[in-house]
Amino acid sequence: TAEYSALAGLLYPEKRYQTFLSVTAGVLPSQAKHTGQHEGRHYSIPLEEVKAVFPHGLPYRFQQQVLYIQTHPVPPNSYNYFYFKKNTKQTFILLTAHLWVKNCRELMKSSYKEERLDQPLQASVWLKNFKASNERFLKEIKTQKTYVWGKQESTEEGRPLGEVVEQGLARTRNASDAVGVVLKELKQQCQRGSFRLLVAVDGVNALWGRTTLKREDKSPVSPEDLTLVYNLRKMMMNNWNGGAIVTTLSQTGSLFKPSSAYLPQELLGKEGFDALDPFVPIPVPNYSPREFESCYHYYLDCKWLQHEQARTEAGKEELRFLSGSNPRQLERLAGPL
Repeated sequence: TAEYSALAGLLYPEKRYQTFLSVTAGVLPSQAKHTGQHEGRHYSIPLEEVKAVFPHGLPYRFQQQVLYIQTHPVPPNSYNYFYFKKNTKQTFILLTAHLWVKNCRELMKSSYKEERLDQPLQASVWLKNFKASNERFLKEIKTQKTYVWGKQESTEEGRPLGEVVEQGLARTRNASDAVGVVLKELKQQCQRGSFRLLVAVDGVNALWGRTTLKREDKSPVSPEDLTLVYNLRKMMMNNWNGGAIVTTLSQTGSLFKPSSAYLPQELLGKEGFDALDPFVPIPVPNYSPREFESCYHYYLDCKWLQHEQARTEAGKEELRFLSGSNPRQLERLAGPL
């Protein structure tokens, strides 16, 4: 399932969804109205809404899209981040920051700032995904200034923002700068109230860690030297309104941190911790007894648990003991059964 739990209250008002463990459709209230009765429930998302967010579909393994309600509350704040111990959550819909700071095949000197490095391949992927999810808005949002891409190429003031995206896709060398322009325009224009902006980043601590990248002279590349990271860091600043920032901290994003580290101060380091302040940290623990029960029945409904003993009380308790109520461990145990 694609995890929407953290963003449910932001993305969806009160709507009717199919509720797992129930044969009838259920009304999923807005986040402010979530109560104990919604804890541990799975709400399937209507296909038409999935297509609106992911018009080109999802990987085959994501055959069902589900909202899962957990106990941790999301306060009414413009900046929230989630941190969790290893294997307590899986994320899919968020931009994955650590992919920008390791194993990049191609680095180019920036034409805008000589000391910076562009990542045309990563930028092109981001633009493609951004266009797929937001194409219906790109004709309505207009550029606030003229952007010059070369001697004979420019995007004039007042043109649809989609033209900036197309420029980056058509001219790969301009892709990193196009990402910067898109983020800048969105950040400035959402403050007018014409639209609401959600910035969602997985493993945001990667933006302040070390990279595995090297320059031509074999010297290490710092995150701030990357055009994409530089522009994404600016989106993390607490100097704009008209939207929300939701991020996660993960060990995956800490390339050179010990595997035992999971607290915000450990994963972010002083520079990252200070840069994100003020924020609302939200710990994501293992499953509660009620959440485990719900997930167990969800796996039964999906026929993941095939062993005849899996449906017995003893089998359920064995799964609880072996997994320690850890989401990833439970998934791994359920898969082969």
